[in-house]
Amino acid sequence: MRERLPEYLKRPIIDTDTTRNVRRILKDRCLTTVCENARCPNKNECYTKNTATFLIMGNVCTRNCRYCNISSERPKPLDEKEPRHVAEAIKDLGLKYAVLTSVTRDDLPDGGAEHFVRCIEEIRTLNPDTKIEILTPDFKGDTIALDKIIKAHPDVFNHNIETVRELFKTARPQGNYDLSLRVLKYVKERGNLTTKSGLMIGLGETPLQIEETLCDLKKASVDILTIGQYIQPSKAHLPVAKYYTPEEYESLQKLAHKVGFKYFQIGPLVRSSYRAAELL
Repeated sequence: MRERLPEYLKRPIIDTDTTRNVRRILKDRCLTTVCENARCPNKNECYTKNTATFLIMGNVCTRNCRYCNISSERPKPLDEKEPRHVAEAIKDLGLKYAVLTSVTRDDLPDGGAEHFVRCIEEIRTLNPDTKIEILTPDFKGDTIALDKIIKAHPDVFNHNIETVRELFKTARPQGNYDLSLRVLKYVKERGNLTTKSGLMIGLGETPLQIEETLCDLKKASVDILTIGQYIQPSKAHLPVAKYYTPEEYESLQKLAHKVGFKYFQIGPLVRSSYRAAELL
């Protein structure tokens, strides 16, 4: 029997002029967001603040992570106008901090790194005062692709580890735990960028495994950490093994501090880009 969603994980539906305006701007620019595609529980809160996390390079993924609501199909060709449209939407929304993420595009020679770069360049052309955070796939560890990203110098480079080593192959069968750590370490050492990574909990990990993952991220010189509750998008996805209590999240905050993280966002509804500007 599936455990019922605790009340503290439920969010009300909010429909205001502001949320409708955000949706209109995204629709007019033919843009998608991870807020919609990944069924983020914080979507309405973010929309009320006139912000959203842009999902670039389409809304289908070449990988099939078993926790993710984004569908896995043959992707369409890149929209060459997308970088400009993203920059225009950021200007329309008046964002001083923009977050871009993407589906994984293993079909592209550089995994889409150049497309990220074009988005960064267009944003800086139209919005020179806007800070930019990017949440990227692993690019299969391709250092040439990573060097393109580093050269564009986003304000924050985020790549999520997502889960502990012992559950990685179950949750991310086409990914690699150590490769993700190498990506984060390479970007820090090569580019000296502010780096960030996130972890979902509730998939069956143990307290020791969480601590080991935090230690691994710290060894990779990650600056910013996020931890939040995994919520099953549908019955076809991995089931929730445990709903952590608010008190347990307080313990995880103490653990992050003990491991050596100065900057972290840890709580039931925390997601990678949740209140990202506040963390930076």
